[in-house]
Parts: sequence; structure tokens; C-alpha cells
Amino acid sequence: MTDSPLPSGPLHISTDAFPAHQRLAMWREIYGRTIAKFDIEPINNTPFSAGVTLRSLPGLGVASGHRSDAHYRMTRELAAKSGDNLIFAVVTNGVGVISQRGREATIGVGEALLMSATEPSVSTLHSAGRFLTLSVPRDAISPMIVETGSMLVRPISKHNEALRLLTNYLGILKQSDGLSRPELQRMIVTHIHDLIASALGATQDAAIVAEERGIRSARLRAIMFGVVENLGRRDLSITNVALRHRVTPRYIQKLFSGEGTTFTAYVLERRLIEAHRMLSDLRLANCSISDVAYRVGFGDLSYFTRAFRRKYGASPSDIRAMAKPAVEE
Repeated sequence: MTDSPLPSGPLHISTDAFPAHQRLAMWREIYGRTIAKFDIEPINNTPFSAGVTLRSLPGLGVASGHRSDAHYRMTRELAAKSGDNLIFAVVTNGVGVISQRGREATIGVGEALLMSATEPSVSTLHSAGRFLTLSVPRDAISPMIVETGSMLVRPISKHNEALRLLTNYLGILKQSDGLSRPELQRMIVTHIHDLIASALGATQDAAIVAEERGIRSARLRAIMFGVVENLGRRDLSITNVALRHRVTPRYIQKLFSGEGTTFTAYVLERRLIEAHRMLSDLRLANCSISDVAYRVGFGDLSYFTRAFRRKYGASPSDIRAMAKPAVEE
């Protein structure tokens, strides 16, 4: 990986693109030899299928996908062709069994472990396996954790807070807007490195830095996502959100203050944006304005109208009228 900006848009590869009788051979060639350096050996007679979405940023490779039951063997010869990276693997469905350095670990949904890309290994997914793997330069992670070798092929619990924050944070990579900007790429990659180190067990100094950088950003994103998902709830309060995320209301206020806003202002902003979207959607034309206000969490129609007008310079009725197609005379 280099420091120059890389294409951030995702690349999708699937066996569905090939005739059934060619799928295994093509997957071995395209994914096993060209991309990930694996020999691939199906376990049973189930028709072979696999698919992966790849995204590359400076200092980070992300792969997510699915595959039918099979052993993915990294031979010594293939490992010699790999870059000096560490692989952080998460099982998102099914069961994974990973062997390396004479160690074997079984991980279930939401669990993870670390592997070396330059050493022989066997990775097996069972039961309609789905995976998420992160490839990071060894020299980016090793200085942040106590001892890299001791962390290889050691299961990480799904209850590990940094792991949970990491998997949530990776959702930002699904948003393509702005990811071509080098400064945003670097920030995202730094945060992900912080979260990986924290999940593995960062050194004291690295843990302090990660808390102020990657973990802080990931917590804020998780809280923001939770707000958007729960706009219509009447109990969407900072106290309840703090309880849900196991932090204090004061900590949440500090997170939003760092973004130049407040929790209350953010909730109001998102509710108004959602209301505007609903009022502009002709499929919701039969939904009254009061119903729209209620659905996005407003209990007072007059307050909703005033706040909406302040933000958009028009009333909810005006926005709905503008959304209607012109009537031909």
C-alpha cells in the first residue's frame, strides 16, 4: 500500500458472473491467485458460490462477502508473494476455523482474530459463512500493541467494545461521497488502525491516543446512527442514549461539542431533514403534515412548523406543494 490516493469506490466480484461449471476455477484464479493468494478447496458437494466487495484506501484494504463451505489455504509459496500485512478477520455469519503457527481457533458471529499475511494458514468458513477482513500494514499496528506475535489466532469476543465500535464504524466506507479526498481517507484509516489496536490490546500510550481519536470518532458515529434510526421515538433523550451506549450524558455532550453542535441540535436537525424528505416524497402525499411531524418525533405541531420554517425558509405546506407535479392546463 502506498501513501498516494487509491480508488475508494468498491469493487464487486461474484461467482454469479460465471457459468456454474466454471465458478470454482474462475474463483481460484481471480480471487485465490490474483487478489488474496489462497488455494481454495471446497469441503462438500454443495454448488460452489462466493462473492466479495473490495475497497482500498492508503494503509487499509477491506473485503466483505460470503462463500460456500471451503478451506482457503495460504501456502508458504503464496505467503511469500504477499505484502507484510496483518489481517484482522471478523465472522459476520456462520462459523470460522483458522489455523496458523500451530494454533487453531474457532470464532462465531461477531468474533474476530488477527492473522499474518506472510505465514502459511488455513481459513475455513462453515454454515453460509460471511466475513469481513481488514488488511493493514504490519508496521502501522505493531507499535500500538503489546506484542504482535502473541495476538495471532487469538479469538476476540464479540463483547469487546472496540471490536463492536470498529464493525459499526466501517459502515462509513459504504458512503462514497467525499471518500476520494485524501485527507478524509487518511483520517478514516487512522481511526480504523486505532480501533484494531484497541480491540487487540493497545499499549498504554496507544490506548490514550486511540481513545481521543479513533474510539471517540467511532462512538460519535454510533450515537449519530442510533439517533437517525430512532427519530420517531419519544424517549430519544440524551439520558437514554447514554445508557444505551454505556457512557455519561456529559461525555455525549463533549462528543457533539467537538463537532460544533449539541446533541439536542443534532436530533432537531435530523428530524427536520427527515420531515423534508417525507414531505417531498409524492408516495407519501396522503400522509398529513401532522402525521409527518409525529412520525419524525415532534409532539407539538406549531413548534415543528416554526422550526421547519427557520431551517428551510418555507412552511411544510409550501414544500409539499412544490413537490407536486405541475398540472397541465
